[in-house]
Amino acid sequence: MKNLRNIFREIVRYPSAIFGSIVVLILIVAAVVVIVKVPYNEAINQWRGGEQVWGKNPRNVPPIWYNWFREEKLVESLDMKEGDEGVTVLQEVTEGGTPIKTITFDFDFEYDNFPQDLVLYFTSTFEAKKPFVSIKLITPDQREIKVGSFAIGATHTYPLLQDTALRKRLRGVVPNIGLFINPDFEEQIPVQGPYQLVIEAITFEPDSTIEAEFVMHGQVFGWAGTDHLRRDLTLPLMWGIPIALAFGLIAALGTSVLTMIIAAIGTWYGGIVDGIIQRITEINLVLPFLSILIMIGTFYSRSIWVILGATVALSIFTGGIKSYRAIFMQVKESTYIEAARAYGARDWRIIFQYLIPRIIPLLIPGLVSSVPAFVFLEASLALLGIGDPVLPTWGKTINEAYANAALYRGWYYWILEPLVLLMVTGLGFAMLGFALDRIFNPRLRGI
Repeated sequence: MKNLRNIFREIVRYPSAIFGSIVVLILIVAAVVVIVKVPYNEAINQWRGGEQVWGKNPRNVPPIWYNWFREEKLVESLDMKEGDEGVTVLQEVTEGGTPIKTITFDFDFEYDNFPQDLVLYFTSTFEAKKPFVSIKLITPDQREIKVGSFAIGATHTYPLLQDTALRKRLRGVVPNIGLFINPDFEEQIPVQGPYQLVIEAITFEPDSTIEAEFVMHGQVFGWAGTDHLRRDLTLPLMWGIPIALAFGLIAALGTSVLTMIIAAIGTWYGGIVDGIIQRITEINLVLPFLSILIMIGTFYSRSIWVILGATVALSIFTGGIKSYRAIFMQVKESTYIEAARAYGARDWRIIFQYLIPRIIPLLIPGLVSSVPAFVFLEASLALLGIGDPVLPTWGKTINEAYANAALYRGWYYWILEPLVLLMVTGLGFAMLGFALDRIFNPRLRGI
């Protein structure tokens, strides 16, 4: 405990260590929260759900914070249903005994552009006679625009943009523009202010019911935007955190610990054991590391666990073996090691209780500093199409953005958001690792 307190005091002395610690802590907390809030199976089902899950989202739109940097505000997406704020429901019966249900969607339109689309979703219950709905839009200047009238089934989707009759009534202007346009100007300028979308539903059976949902596909959506399949990019950005940390930490820990143990064994036993370890290391150093991983992902499996296992296996016998061996050669000649031999300590006891503990302080900084390399490796493999096809990760997000020409179409957010997270993760671990290296290596404290 005393050593931990001393280390903590040293960490506080370095601003870079404080910054790195805060970043790493935030990432760990975010990873735990994401796993708890959106379990693995749910995340996979949502990510692979396609239009069935994400159909009510706009396609390829930036996040809402785009409006913070624009004078002309883009339309924010809207999803309203019964029970939400701004939705009123009135039940009444005509003199002839016909029940009428009036659903009013009140929303403010304070934007300088027009929405992508307007969609109404209906669900109803009936035995023989279908309910009938009549829809109108009341603009801020008190104009009433008839939208449509039709009978609906048990489920009915009404995309206004595809209604040719409505387009004719709007003088050939597409509905997503014609319903909001200011008729007093020749230019297409929207009328800003409070709108009301009124639905009058008539049912012809006593137990018949009807519910409605209004969705306005805007030009911005959520805090991360959407992709070409209407998927909310918040999911891969958030779930990419635990995947990146798990891959980076497991690979860094497995590689560092196994490299240190193998180097200690080879140094202690020497002879043929050390010779075999050194020859394997030299052979592995000339092997094309990335090419082998690509071959494994192409011809065997792209599972993240298979790639992780191959990464650890190929990263054990590297230059770290020789670095640790040089240190262990000095420790091996220490007097306390000779004393341990004299009282009959076994080889494994000397390796694990006398040799290895001496260089653990040197292991920790290197372990922390190597995490970003493995995080970038996983993202690079996914970018090359070798990533896990199931998991929503940062690299997979960049790969799909590249495949859909995001940069050429102006969808910069699609690539920049995962890239920023990758850079912040790498910067946090790197700064913490450099500070720990100064703390545990006295020769660097004055640098």
